[in-house]
Amino acid sequence: MKRICVITGTRAEYGLLRPLMNKLYPEEGIQLQVIATGTHLSPEFGMTYTDIEKDGFVIDERIEIVLSSDTPIGISKSMGLAMISFCEAYERLKPDMIVVLGDRYEIFAAVSAASVARIPVAHLHGGETTQGAFDEAFRHSITKMSYLHFTSTEVYRNRVIQLGEAPERVFHVGALGIENIKSIPLLSRAQLEEQLGFHFDRTTVMVTYHPVTLEQSTSESQFTSLLTALDEFKHVRIIFTKANSDTEGRTINAMIDQYANNNPDKAIAFTSMGQTRYLSALQFVDAVIGNSSSGIIEAPSFHVPTINIGDRQKGRLQAESIVNCGADKEEIANSLNQVLSVEFREKIKDIVNPYERDHTSDRIIVEIKNALAKGIDLKKTFYDL
Repeated sequence: MKRICVITGTRAEYGLLRPLMNKLYPEEGIQLQVIATGTHLSPEFGMTYTDIEKDGFVIDERIEIVLSSDTPIGISKSMGLAMISFCEAYERLKPDMIVVLGDRYEIFAAVSAASVARIPVAHLHGGETTQGAFDEAFRHSITKMSYLHFTSTEVYRNRVIQLGEAPERVFHVGALGIENIKSIPLLSRAQLEEQLGFHFDRTTVMVTYHPVTLEQSTSESQFTSLLTALDEFKHVRIIFTKANSDTEGRTINAMIDQYANNNPDKAIAFTSMGQTRYLSALQFVDAVIGNSSSGIIEAPSFHVPTINIGDRQKGRLQAESIVNCGADKEEIANSLNQVLSVEFREKIKDIVNPYERDHTSDRIIVEIKNALAKGIDLKKTFYDL
């Protein structure tokens, strides 16, 4: 029996990992372990560890690291606390492999501790680029500390190999988020409206905006520009999903709360919608606005246009449904006019999502089991092109 430990620190990340966890749990020869950390354990961000438990998973370790601060000092202290706590959790759980997704600071800390503990790492979504966030450096560092790599596109697979990882350990499997879209029974419009207390009776947009962490104190000014642009569209209703715990994330969330309170007739805000409600809402909105990876990866599968603001997601592969713009009011307003036009909707109705591939979680499990069966030598050599 091999112990596979899945680590999750945010609601969005767990939503992506859930189909993989669902298949790992009953898999013969596998004992699934779960570590919940980060915003999952924070009342401010919705205590979303309860979503994991509601889905029937046992959380083996809860590692609290979120301090009541989103300053650089506060986040660095959270990373230090995470490393101390993860090494202790690994000593108790003794996993044969950990599985992580993405690029956040808590995952960087978890993988750093695993490297010292000589625990092999399977990393999802490596090789991607997000030039506006310090997650960029974390992601590539996680790649170098990982043994197995599961990328969302062939371009990203090649980039992981370019970082010196052996091609036989790098697999293009597609994005788990697309598997969710295909496998999760989504809500009807009536069901969704009842659960949200919100009606899709006119043009509606979904807004998710995170801090651009490699810029100095730009969150308030940039988000103000977005809200001011939205004010020009009196007929448009808005669903806000709140920012994560990155530097200045609380600034954005306070502005969202104030805007929703001041505009109850057109706006509603959620700390966490949950994966099913979020994906169900993507069916019925007319556009996604902000700088979230979901607007790049998942939204195109619904043929819903995305306005990608600023540099946070700069460098990612993009479908034709995505319009990039700067973070000033005029550019955002012009982009919204563009994506809401009949011509643009016609243009994107047959787009292909570059992140889509069949049987993503099944491919991951096969390669994990193969690696564990063969035995893992953590003394990696650098693969030269």
